[in-house]
Amino acid sequence: MTLSLPPTLSSSQPPIPGETVVRQRPPRDSWKVGTLRHGKRVYAVAVSGATHRVYTCGSGYVRVWDESALHACDKAPEAQMNLQNPQNCVLACKLFPDEQSLITGGVSQTLTLWDLVPTPRVRAQLASTGPMCYSLAISSDAHICLACFRGFVEIWDLQNQILIRKHEVPIYGSRCVDIAGNKFWTGGEDTSLYSWDLRSYQRLQQYNLQNEILSITHDPSEEWMLVGLRTSDIIILHTHRKEKFKAVLQKYTHHHSLKFSSCGSYFVTTLDESIHCLAAPSLQRLFQVKEPSDILCCDVSSDNRYLVTGSKNSATVYQLLY
Repeated sequence: MTLSLPPTLSSSQPPIPGETVVRQRPPRDSWKVGTLRHGKRVYAVAVSGATHRVYTCGSGYVRVWDESALHACDKAPEAQMNLQNPQNCVLACKLFPDEQSLITGGVSQTLTLWDLVPTPRVRAQLASTGPMCYSLAISSDAHICLACFRGFVEIWDLQNQILIRKHEVPIYGSRCVDIAGNKFWTGGEDTSLYSWDLRSYQRLQQYNLQNEILSITHDPSEEWMLVGLRTSDIIILHTHRKEKFKAVLQKYTHHHSLKFSSCGSYFVTTLDESIHCLAAPSLQRLFQVKEPSDILCCDVSSDNRYLVTGSKNSATVYQLLY
């Protein structure tokens, strides 16, 4: 893997996050500690830093795994949360910042809000206007949820569980969504990254990235966006200034997911069957792991202890080593 950084301004590397933030050191390696036997494809995964519970999502159900299962290969799940319709499939999930709630979306006419404590249960079903939700994003205060459908984004008030707006976006620019501050970002097959104002809903910027966009995520400071491309390149954009950088991983990919650590000192990208962990802001490669099959999703616990990936019929748990 090679890294190239052609900056648009004079900076030699992107300052992720701002220099005023004190960050813990990034992991030096990872150790595979367990396998969670979900039983079907794991399209979305979430891991809690507070409880170290893992939520594996796919067709028909969400399974919940306690910390003891993370260090085993054949332990049964702690609980199974069945979808209202067993034919539905979860393609995206997001833990709330307090990690006591989860929202899921996918092949379904609803978004599902789950209470996770004291025991997992459905809190609400939000009736969506599209048949398939590709991506979800939650604001840092957990007041707003964005759900990305083909050609539009639903903007939900999570506290009152009401749809604020169905916002039209380019039909081929609606694979993924993220929110940072008062802006949200969308991208997809048309190779353009769009930013939108959350108050006026006006389009603010459009970046032509020349390759299909497969994933978007932001750093903890909400100053920088990471954009994963079909070519496996990662574009790093400042949310307010005209600064852009590129990490070149030189691999055409079908599945690409990104997760920034809560501490801001590293991020994880999965490219087909490979995991890459890169330091921020240096973009130094920290470690690389290869799995036997394509990785469909990943998450890092908020305490930066665990990395979990989802694949063909299971999730793999790695402990991060410092």
